[in-house]
Amino acid sequence: MTTQPSARDRRAWAQYLVDERAEAQVYRELAARRAGEEREILLALAEAERRHEAHWLALLGGEPEKLPHPKASTRLLAWMARHFGSIFVLALAQNAEGRSPYDSDPSATPQMVADEKVHHEVVRGLAARGRRRLSGTFRAAVFGANDGLVSNLALVMGIGATGVAPQFVLFSGLAGLLAGALSMGAGEFVSVRSQRELLDATQPNNYADEVLGDLDLDANELALVYRTRGIPHAEALERARAIIATAQAADRSVPYRRAPEAIGDHEVVGGAWGAAGSSFLFFASGAIIPVLPWILGLSGVAAIVTALVLVGIALMSTGAMVGLLSGGPPLRRALRQLAIGFGAAAVTYGLGLAFGISLG
Repeated sequence: MTTQPSARDRRAWAQYLVDERAEAQVYRELAARRAGEEREILLALAEAERRHEAHWLALLGGEPEKLPHPKASTRLLAWMARHFGSIFVLALAQNAEGRSPYDSDPSATPQMVADEKVHHEVVRGLAARGRRRLSGTFRAAVFGANDGLVSNLALVMGIGATGVAPQFVLFSGLAGLLAGALSMGAGEFVSVRSQRELLDATQPNNYADEVLGDLDLDANELALVYRTRGIPHAEALERARAIIATAQAADRSVPYRRAPEAIGDHEVVGGAWGAAGSSFLFFASGAIIPVLPWILGLSGVAAIVTALVLVGIALMSTGAMVGLLSGGPPLRRALRQLAIGFGAAAVTYGLGLAFGISLG
């Protein structure tokens, strides 16, 4: 005897149906903005969602006359995928796939439950590709902006608490902005330039190429060069013999030069001047926010409260973005950023109060 589904069951199935359709649309929108393997993967995910859609249609006995709206979060994902197609959409989709309701619903087949878990891993893998592509730039942006926000907020809060004139707080904040941004830029320039010089020093060169043809084919140390690069003994010997044989067969009147070699994949570090400029701007963009109330002519408690509100919004925004990109809960990351920034500001504000009382 077959039990007739309740009205509640049918409402749940209809919601699953529209959500599956909306999720498939998200993947199609993302696929339209990509090419190659990533496009194929996203279209395969959309096809899998279509299979799930067919399951709910079969349980409902066909297309219902009236369907609910997809979840607001899924509609937002589709809109973002259509207009941006960014890593943020994949990060949000990863979180959504990790919250599948099918685990506790007996109407979903075991295959669908398994599909959703695999989808979570697939989307996580796609999101990881994007995270790796922007990890360096994003790290510099978040680190620079947050450093500017926290350090300059702590500075103006500490100085403002001493009771000095608003003009002095403003000057201190602008000086802190400039000093911090220059320090960040200079530090990034030295760091990138030093890293590039270090990597350049590890690259193979053609220092010994001219004499390769004079080496003994059977008794030479060229194989040791390759062994220092981690190549196994037998392969190093084979490569050395091949290079020496080629050099001996070459025209000896022309200096012999090997083709360029690579000893491994180096991290792409970019240009020193570009890194310095971006670090300067990232820090300055964060450091200007705590100073805005004094630039606008506010003073006293009004300026301090306004600075706290502006910086709080900025800290929570950057924290939420970190949460989205890392696949973690955005609110928790936002509150963590807020607590760190306001904690630093509270310490310097307390010091400022203490100095203000002692000087008074």
